[in-house]
Amino acid sequence: MGFSAIPPRNDTAIIVPAINYWAQRSDAAIIHASPHWAAMIGGASPAAAVDSVEVPLANYFRAKGLGLVFTVDATDGLDRSKEAPELVALGGSVTDTAIQRLYREWVFAVADKLHPEYLGLAAETNLIRAAAPDSVYQAVVMMANDVAAQIRAAAVPCKLYVSIQVEVAWGKPSGPYQGIAQDLTDFPFMDAFGLSSYPYLGGFTVPEDLPLDYYSKVAEGTTLPVLVVEGGWPSIAVGSFVSSPALQARYITRQLLLLDHAAARGVFQLTFYDLDLSGVSPPPPPTIGLFTHLGLADSAMNAKPALTVWDNAFRRPSSP
Repeated sequence: MGFSAIPPRNDTAIIVPAINYWAQRSDAAIIHASPHWAAMIGGASPAAAVDSVEVPLANYFRAKGLGLVFTVDATDGLDRSKEAPELVALGGSVTDTAIQRLYREWVFAVADKLHPEYLGLAAETNLIRAAAPDSVYQAVVMMANDVAAQIRAAAVPCKLYVSIQVEVAWGKPSGPYQGIAQDLTDFPFMDAFGLSSYPYLGGFTVPEDLPLDYYSKVAEGTTLPVLVVEGGWPSIAVGSFVSSPALQARYITRQLLLLDHAAARGVFQLTFYDLDLSGVSPPPPPTIGLFTHLGLADSAMNAKPALTVWDNAFRRPSSP
């Protein structure tokens, strides 16, 4: 159970205190990161790029006794129809062989230097397949499989996965159930699979409407373990979606049942805090507004009701 190092606001002075607050109710941390395209295209080696950012953060997590899960994001995390904005701005594409090589070298450096317990080689692959050009999806498939083979050949001790967007797998908001058969075919190296779930974006208005098998059904037909690697439920209204701190707490309560039903190995939220983006320049895209109030604490680092539910779950005895 854990979170990522995303701070509540653009202030480097609060990064460490912010981590220290959520680390008290976590036994693992997650890093969700894209390759450092600008640095690498600018001449930095992939290994040096990992040394400069990910290694110090991972070392801090380890020093606090936290396990580590890492998801690589190869496209645009806020719009899966597009490639990573930093890469696009530099005129690059994952369909380019030179960019594919940088991806492989950077991901291998992450595996080799950080040794995360679980390493996700791509994020929300079924949503990329549905939304992005096929050439982009096929590039993601090839890159992930190639670096998986490299990691295996080097006997790096980490379990590999890609993440699946749960709402897409269920055909939400209005289509039939889709499943993940294609992902299992395209990414045969998986030792586990990650789940990404934002049910309020899939048409659910109250947490209790989530079927008890909402996670476990996605895993049907496979013996692979699952872990939720991103997701959440906002504590305020988002567009026409109405919510509240109490409703968010009910979501965590419901999610715990879904996790138990799926015998999940872990659960992570990328944001422990709500996000105050007033100091961010340039301004992020408007779609970020869908995700700014998922935190279990607000942007002033005050706990919300959902944190009590999380804390109670964290104190439960671990399963054998």
